[in-house]
Amino acid sequence: MKDRTLLMIPGPIEFEPAVLQALGAPTTSHVAPEFIEAFGQALERMREVWLCPSGQPFVVAGSGTLAMDMAGANLVEPGERALVLSTGYFGERYAELLARYGAEVTVLRAPLGGTVDLEEVEAALRGGKYKLMTLTHVDTSTGVRVDPRPLGALGQQYGVLTVLDGVCSVAGEELRQEAWGIDLALTASQKAIGVPPGLALLVAGRRALEAWRARKTPVGNYYADWGQWLPIMEAYEARRPSYFGTPPVNLICALNVSLGQILAEGMEVRFARHRRLGAACQAAIAALGLDQVPTDPAHAAVTMSAPYFPQGVTGAELLPKVQAAGAILAGGLHPQIKARYFRIGHMGATKPGDLLATIGALETGLRACGYKFEPGVGVAAAQRVLTEWR
Repeated sequence: MKDRTLLMIPGPIEFEPAVLQALGAPTTSHVAPEFIEAFGQALERMREVWLCPSGQPFVVAGSGTLAMDMAGANLVEPGERALVLSTGYFGERYAELLARYGAEVTVLRAPLGGTVDLEEVEAALRGGKYKLMTLTHVDTSTGVRVDPRPLGALGQQYGVLTVLDGVCSVAGEELRQEAWGIDLALTASQKAIGVPPGLALLVAGRRALEAWRARKTPVGNYYADWGQWLPIMEAYEARRPSYFGTPPVNLICALNVSLGQILAEGMEVRFARHRRLGAACQAAIAALGLDQVPTDPAHAAVTMSAPYFPQGVTGAELLPKVQAAGAILAGGLHPQIKARYFRIGHMGATKPGDLLATIGALETGLRACGYKFEPGVGVAAAQRVLTEWR
C-alpha cells in the first residue's frame, strides 16, 4: 500500500522521481567534469524557461528570500527610491527588505484579494524618480496574480527597473521576461521549478546588469554581491570550474534534470496545463460553496488557490482531517485573515489525478467537520474542467 499523503501546499511540492534520483545520487566534486557540464547546462536552460534569451542567470544556495535579497542588494543604493506593489505578505516583505539597503520606499497596497490599479502605478511613476519597482507575480499569501505585461511596459517607459518576484509563478504562470520588459525575475527551487528547497534562482536582464555596474557604492551584502557570483556563473557556463562558495552539487544536478523536463514538456504546453489545473481547482472550490481570497477570477493564480473556510469550520479542525484523507494543505499566511482561509498548491509535477484526489480529500474533511454539501460536487466540477478544457 502506498503510505504517503500528497503534498499539495504552495511549496514545497511533489517532485518527479528523476529529480529526486539526481538529488540522492552520490555527491561529486564541484569541479568534476560531469558537474561542470550539469551546472553549465542548467544556466543555459534557465534562459529558455524564463524566456529571456539575453539574460544572465544566477544559481545560488539559499531560499527565495535570498533571491529577493540579491535583487535588492545589487540594484538599490542608499537614498534611491523604490516603488513596491503589494498584493499581500510578500510585497510587504519586499518593502522592508529594500528599506534595509537604504532605499526610500513607497508602497502601493492593493485591497485584500485585489491588485493595484494600473493608473495608480503610472501616476506614481510619473510623479517620482524611482530606481526600481517590485511586483509579486503571485503572492503566496493571497493567491492573487498580477499581470506583469503592462507593468514591464511602464517600467521601460519611465526608465524604472522592474523586479518580478516569481517565487510562486516561474515555470507555472506564463512569463515572457524579455518580451515583457521585466528587468529581473526571481524564484526558488521548491515551487513550480520542481526541485527540493535550497536554491535561489534569478535571471537579470541587460538594464539590471548595467544599473549594477553603474553603482557608486559597494553592494552591502557580501554573499549576495553579483560581483562575487557573476564570474562563477560565466565560468561554469563556459564549462570551466570556479569558486566563491561551494555550490550545492546535488541540488544543481537535480535542477538541471527538472529544467530538462520542463523544456521537454514545452513552455506553451506547461502554461496551458497550469491554467487548466488552476481552473479545475477553483471550479471545485466554487462548487463546494467556498469563497476565495482573490476577489476576481481574472487575477486568481493558476499555481495555487486560497479558499476561505466555511462558516463554523476552523483550520485546526479541517486540515488534519484532509491530511488523514490523503492530502496535505496549508493554513493561512496573510496576517489580516490568517485563521480564516487555507491554501492549495497545484503546480510543477501536479497531475490531474493528484488534483482530483486532493479535492476528494477536501470533501472528506469538510463532511467530517459537519459541513453540508452534495457529496462529489467538488470532484465533479474539477473533472468537468479537466475533461472539457480547450
